[in-house]
Amino acid sequence: MQRVSSKRQVRHSASQMFDLVADVERYPEFVPLCQSLKIRQRKSKPNGSEILVADMTVSFKLVRESFTSEVVLDRPNLKIAVRYLRGPFSNLENRWTFEPKGEGACDVTFYLAYEFKSRMLAVLMGSMFDAAFGRFAAAFEKRADAIYGKPAGAG
Repeated sequence: MQRVSSKRQVRHSASQMFDLVADVERYPEFVPLCQSLKIRQRKSKPNGSEILVADMTVSFKLVRESFTSEVVLDRPNLKIAVRYLRGPFSNLENRWTFEPKGEGACDVTFYLAYEFKSRMLAVLMGSMFDAAFGRFAAAFEKRADAIYGKPAGAG
């Protein structure tokens, strides 16, 4: 199974970064490889969390694949967990955590583990997925700068 993990300190609040990652409908605008994303179902829980079921289509050159995931948006604990439901993977796990670090900053931890069902698909998309997922955290940080403004002193 392939794994990608990164932890970055960003100069935006944990709440802002959570909101940005939780806004899954906007992913096609800035997330590498994401061609489309559609919410099938949305449920609010009494504990303040929300559960989404979403279809995401990723595309690279002539390869196009769709998959369905359950996304748990745990706002009270500033965590997001993605559980794979169906598609071209035999396994897919994704987690985000947002830890406040002083005023207007936080640590964003991104973890992804995946394995394709098909060996051929793994050969076709594997290295490209590694490269794209490796750029995920940077794409969200760049998006945060565009939405919330670049922090003072940021290059």
